[in-house]
Amino acid sequence: MVCEITNADIAAPLFDGWEETLIWSCLQKVMGKLYANAPENPTAAMAIIADFAFFAGEPDAELAACKPDWCTQDFIILVPQNDAWKDLLLRCYGVKATPVIRYAFYKEPHIFDTKKLEQIVCDLPAECELALIDEHFYNLCSAEAWSADLVSQFKDYETFCRLGLGVVLHKNGVILSGASSYTRYREGIEIEIDTRADCRRQGFARLCGAKLILECRKRKLYPSWDAQNPASAALAQKLGYRFSHTYTAIEIRGY
Repeated sequence: MVCEITNADIAAPLFDGWEETLIWSCLQKVMGKLYANAPENPTAAMAIIADFAFFAGEPDAELAACKPDWCTQDFIILVPQNDAWKDLLLRCYGVKATPVIRYAFYKEPHIFDTKKLEQIVCDLPAECELALIDEHFYNLCSAEAWSADLVSQFKDYETFCRLGLGVVLHKNGVILSGASSYTRYREGIEIEIDTRADCRRQGFARLCGAKLILECRKRKLYPSWDAQNPASAALAQKLGYRFSHTYTAIEIRGY
């Protein structure tokens, strides 16, 4: 029987040692939800937040197939704790499932070179400005598909203001690129970076990433980075992150 877990301590041992901030958001009850195959002493658990679900413990077919009623999206990324979970998820979702490789980075709060990041931020294109995401830019980000994920996990500006943090690069008030908190946990954020299609490959993501890291450091928040592709991984390394390892995730279309 799959059930929601409100006492995170029950599920926490199953995720022990998994250094993933999206899981921490769920365990800390900041964002996301936890589900398990039993209300007490579960052997399998799922942490689900935004467009991600993480599976831990002993593989459980009912939990693998679970889509909570509040999940209305058609796309989700499933992250298995091990190969046994991966094989079960692939069997469960069949042709809807596509395995992908993602890139993880060490979480090292003191590794960043502040002077280097400040130099990056100073190299602004003509007539462009970097600004924190306030209510005006929150609404602008929400209004366009390419930039919506910069703020989409926060139901309104008040929630973003309380939990989120982000910056945008804009020209005459038009957003060209942004870096923001995809999710939040107590000690930091998970970074989301997006650039308008016609503005890519101009260094805008690097500018926004550097600025967001500096803003996080001011607030004693850790800016966690997890890369979807080699380009994102290369950008992370340019900003000071150290590559840790690749891992397999499963993208589900028609969730």
